Amino acid sequence: MSTDEPKTDAQWRAELSPEQYRILREQGTERAFTGEYWDHHANGEYRCAACGAPLFSSSAKFDSGTGWPSFYEALNAQAVRERTDTTHGMVRTEALCSRCNSHLGHVFPDGPPPTGLRYCINSASLSFHPKD
Repeated sequence: MSTDEPKTDAQWRAELSPEQYRILREQGTERAFTGEYWDHHANGEYRCAACGAPLFSSSAKFDSGTGWPSFYEALNAQAVRERTDTTHGMVRTEALCSRCNSHLGHVFPDGPPPTGLRYCINSASLSFHPKD
């Protein structure tokens, strides 16, 4: 199968852990303060756990006090796409991997300078790659 063809649900289920599948493919959310990266401070790059696309730099990570990894900007303008999420009786901005369309988390307008944004991302949506 070409890398340009979308994966089937069965392929995603085979490749992802049940928790990753629930979050990445079913728009789930992990409980606060339980994910691997909420208190992670190493220098490197955070990538999509589903497809490996580079998403965030550790230099943009900050402690938001929310219990989820938080970033004030994506790695670049093409890394993360946004769409309106009206689930759970709220209107929010969902963050998705631009490459594979997997759910990452949400974007809120309460972050620090220079952007004022807070990308609130599920740890299960990420893999970390240390800087060499």
